[in-house]
Amino acid sequence: MITSQLLAYVAVSVLCIFRVSSRDTFIAAVYEHAVILPNATLIPVSHEVALALMNQNLDLLEAAVTSAANQGADIIVTPEDGIYGWNFNRETIYPYLEDIPDPEVNWIPCINPRRFGYTPVQERLSCLAKNNSIYLVANIGDKKPCNASDSQCPPDGHYQYNTDVVFDSQGKLVARYHKHNLFMNENQFNVPKKPEVVTFDTVFGRFGIFTCFDILFYDPAVTLVKDFHVDTIVFPTAWMNVLPHLSAIQFHSAWAMGMGVNFLASNIHHPSNRMTGSGIYAPVSPRVFHYDMKTKKGKLLLSKLDSYPHRPVVNWTSYASSIKGFSTGNQEFKGTAFFDEFTFLELTRVTGNYTVCQKKLCCHLSYKMSEKRTDEVYALGAFDGLHIVEGTYYLQICTLLKCKTAHLNSCGSAVETASTWFDMFSLSGTFGTQYVFPEVLLSENQLAPGEFQVSSDGRLFSVKPPSGPLLTVTLFGRVYEKDQTLNASSDLQAQTLGIMLLVIIPIVCSLSW
Repeated sequence: MITSQLLAYVAVSVLCIFRVSSRDTFIAAVYEHAVILPNATLIPVSHEVALALMNQNLDLLEAAVTSAANQGADIIVTPEDGIYGWNFNRETIYPYLEDIPDPEVNWIPCINPRRFGYTPVQERLSCLAKNNSIYLVANIGDKKPCNASDSQCPPDGHYQYNTDVVFDSQGKLVARYHKHNLFMNENQFNVPKKPEVVTFDTVFGRFGIFTCFDILFYDPAVTLVKDFHVDTIVFPTAWMNVLPHLSAIQFHSAWAMGMGVNFLASNIHHPSNRMTGSGIYAPVSPRVFHYDMKTKKGKLLLSKLDSYPHRPVVNWTSYASSIKGFSTGNQEFKGTAFFDEFTFLELTRVTGNYTVCQKKLCCHLSYKMSEKRTDEVYALGAFDGLHIVEGTYYLQICTLLKCKTAHLNSCGSAVETASTWFDMFSLSGTFGTQYVFPEVLLSENQLAPGEFQVSSDGRLFSVKPPSGPLLTVTLFGRVYEKDQTLNASSDLQAQTLGIMLLVIIPIVCSLSW
């Protein structure tokens, strides 16, 4: 029997060997892909027609992969739905699916393509990785047969999964992840029986993977960081921007900072559905990002990252709980942001200190504007409650935002431009969670790299005057343990709002919102 001491020695030795052979930095690439969509149909096409469409998209992805590799990239991430698009139901997506084996089978499709049946998409992805000596992350569909012995087996005799795959620089399949948190109309896919926590190790760090809507939930997203200690998240997504708090670059960069990891987000480029926004984000600041609603072209992004980023420790409620609330004399009012009712205070002066509370959350703001314009209104808002529209999740949000018009009833509505410049801001809140994501968004949906910080006592503050007019400064808190507090009345409300959302927002099959 091997003694525990020997096991410990072996473990330490392996770790030391890995660290010696590891690299401190790597070059990451993400590709925002202008996907070629299939024709909408209620009748399934042949596999040949499906493969022809997928090869058109793969041709574009191949050019991006080759370009990234030629520029020294070690890994490239491509979007959710990037190979076949959307406009599917359960039957019509079937010709686009392949059987994707467990990576433990030790398989290089480029070398042995028929080992698991006819898998031309996996073969091509494997060869792209192998021929370019690059890690490749892609999103495709998996099909798994089942039978009557499985009580959950669908009537058509197979499961269908929204699936991410990772091929290493030798073309080997090293990771497969089935999306767990499907969006509300993603009916073509099944939910895995339990959340999958998928990691893969490289000489430039440990990576975790999840997809799109997964980012708002504890499993697998937080679990990967908290329990599996990944250094970098790869994130294929088909994300529709929703302001004021859930624009892609805004929230993805905030998640990287809040969780203390590198975050590689690859989005679909489809402006008519408000889909754009990709980036390479480090915990301290965005490294590179792309937001483009004007053109129909894809975009390749590259940046160098630390393989093992430092994770600062933040007590998100320390400062806000230590000070007395600011008294302004201003009257509170209600406003709605993405169907959630906030409590707001108008910022009536060019500089000031404000506090607004809702339930157990109190938000403190100190600020100074360059000037107080008469044509623009800003407000400080608080929301502490259960969001129940396209999903059920508990939020605590402190936000400084620009109202859509000069009327207070517009506060919380989506707005993309501003003219008011701020000299400084400091925002904090009495959060009941350690999971808080700091957002700063400038006019025209631009980020502010290096212009703000988070202190160890939970303040989000400017370190220099922002380089553009402010849209929002937000602390977006998630109280995961309260997600299941939905009662019967709010369940009915969720159904009603869900119907409203489907009517109001043009949704496609695999959007995050």
